[in-house]
Amino acid sequence: MAFFAVVCADKPGALDQRLALRPTHVEYLKTQEPIIRVAGPLFDAEGKMCGSVFVVEADDISGAKAFSDNDPFTKAGVFGAVKINAFTKTMGSWS
Repeated sequence: MAFFAVVCADKPGALDQRLALRPTHVEYLKTQEPIIRVAGPLFDAEGKMCGSVFVVEADDISGAKAFSDNDPFTKAGVFGAVKINAFTKTMGSWS
């Protein structure tokens, strides 16, 4: 198992869609809790949600991609860009 950072940027103008889909997105994340180490939204300078960051544990990058691909935000096109990179935790706690 390895850690992967999944950094998602919303497409321009997606805030209303994000807010409408948020309950479905959160329900999906609850099903993925065993692999999620850190998760949360990103905010723009105005304090509005504009993306998401996840650190997930998976066998390989394809497992992290499957996590991202199955997110309702990804499926609905809320995210304009998704970047997945291997990640190593060197400091801090997961809580």
